[in-house]
Amino acid sequence: MILFLLAYLGGVLTILSPCILPVLPFVFAGAGRPFLRNGLPMLAGMALTFAAVATLAAVGGGWAVEVNRYGRIAAIVLLAGFGLILLFPALSDRLTRPVVALGNRLSQAAGHGGNTSILASLMLGVATGLLWAPCAGPILGLILTGAALQGASLQTSFLLAAYAAGAATSLALALLAGGRIFAAMKRSLGVGEWIRRGLGVAVLAGVAAIAFGFDTGFLTQVSLGNTAALEQGLVDKLRPSNPQPSVVMDGPAMMNGGPGMMMAGKPEAGIGKLPPEGIMPPLSGAVEWLNSPPLTRESLKGKVVLIDFWTYSCINCLRSIPYIKAWAEKYKDQGLVVIGVHTPEFAFEKSVANVKNAVADLKIGYPVAVDSNYAIWRAFGNEYWPAHYFVDAEGRIRHHHFGEGEYGESERIIQTLLKEAGEKTVASDIVSVKASGAEAASEAASVRSPETYIGYERAENFVSPGGAVRDKPHSYTDGSPRLNEWGLLGDWTIKAENAVLDQKDGSIVFKFHARDLHLVLGPPPDGKTIRFLVKIDGKAPGDSHGSDAGPGGEGAVTEQRLYQLVRQSGPVTDHTFEIQFLDPGVEAYAFTFG
Repeated sequence: MILFLLAYLGGVLTILSPCILPVLPFVFAGAGRPFLRNGLPMLAGMALTFAAVATLAAVGGGWAVEVNRYGRIAAIVLLAGFGLILLFPALSDRLTRPVVALGNRLSQAAGHGGNTSILASLMLGVATGLLWAPCAGPILGLILTGAALQGASLQTSFLLAAYAAGAATSLALALLAGGRIFAAMKRSLGVGEWIRRGLGVAVLAGVAAIAFGFDTGFLTQVSLGNTAALEQGLVDKLRPSNPQPSVVMDGPAMMNGGPGMMMAGKPEAGIGKLPPEGIMPPLSGAVEWLNSPPLTRESLKGKVVLIDFWTYSCINCLRSIPYIKAWAEKYKDQGLVVIGVHTPEFAFEKSVANVKNAVADLKIGYPVAVDSNYAIWRAFGNEYWPAHYFVDAEGRIRHHHFGEGEYGESERIIQTLLKEAGEKTVASDIVSVKASGAEAASEAASVRSPETYIGYERAENFVSPGGAVRDKPHSYTDGSPRLNEWGLLGDWTIKAENAVLDQKDGSIVFKFHARDLHLVLGPPPDGKTIRFLVKIDGKAPGDSHGSDAGPGGEGAVTEQRLYQLVRQSGPVTDHTFEIQFLDPGVEAYAFTFG
């Protein structure tokens, strides 16, 4: 109920946001007419259309963006015509004759008049709703982010409807007040026709502002009346104490100023006390199970369970997996069940076929739940990759750990829980893992470069002159990056999640400080192999090449995954990395370091 109230209040505050300004002329255009027959249908059409478009955004992602883009074009044309009709009464009479005649026939058939006005107002509201859809603050962003992360649901649609209803409420109050103001102006000044023409000019000005992007560009940047801080305050005050996850992290988490390891109870001799943290949530909702039939909470009673949330392009997950595999093998006959819950970060990781390939490549033999819809992730209230949950034989979570590292501590917890379950022959030693390639442990003390995303939704430190041009082909230059900055060379299209090379010989340049450099890459949709060359400070990497590049820097993108491109053989210092793609179509997602 709190979430619905929050969404409604966020919608009410929309009236104060600058990006609503282009919509107001359409609202006030009918201010002098009866509210029930004109204002109410328009507001209803606007709110319902907005909720529908926003729901499509939650369901369809990029597809819905295209729908809204073309819907905005159609709405701009429709509303421009409406402005011209207000400006030129003769044009209004000529264009509306067929509609009036049809409306009269419908009215006579229905036995009452006025349907044309209501229908026209409803259509105007539909068009206005398409234009209003991009006018979103933090509250609407929270709703849509949750929907994108967790999958669309009936609750999401109701939250969006509550947001739209809140905005419609504030606009209705403005319209009612505006109606009295307009009526007074008509009575006292007798300039109704000039008011009508003035509204026509205002509508056309609003259409021009929308067509040139001022509604979502300049107007959203001005500070006067900006509601973002107020909305964000409502989000902070009313957010549930255990929110559905909307933030994810790669790497060791920093919780309350401390390291990623979170202990329940103060460690004593050995592992210390492990008070219960709650009952393990159900494991339902996976789209498929690999290496095992579906497992349930009930069927696992009597077993010690390790739940590992991971995704196959996450470098921190990859470095944890050798230990997870070693524990699964070492303790499988002593009552331990390891379950990998694969929850995707990027869209391509939702593919069951891609997950199967990754499981095979990584030689994972324990059960894996393919959690592409975030069902198990939400049940646990998880927010991190990797995340490990340790469950005792009675089905209670006794410990959790976020991020990589602390492997000896984690294995001691497994041993403790197995002994509690009655196992008499639990080994007391700690596994020794020798991993290679991307799975090898990070040289953490030398890492001074952060994980960096390439898609514009989460990109930082992009220095190509002119910045990112969203969702359109553009020719870039690298911009001479400094430490932890990056740029593009050549013809690229930067999308929300990645950048796609449009012409061959394009490059990505990054100045970094770390032993290892990785890049998440994918071939084009047709699966064509993309050749590349890696350079470090303008030269072939030689002995500092990664496992996916040769000494000369040569390599190829053949599948959607993380590629290790650099592993420095000497002292770790600042270097300029460049990868040149010899073929078009590559998709680049994110840099990680180690």
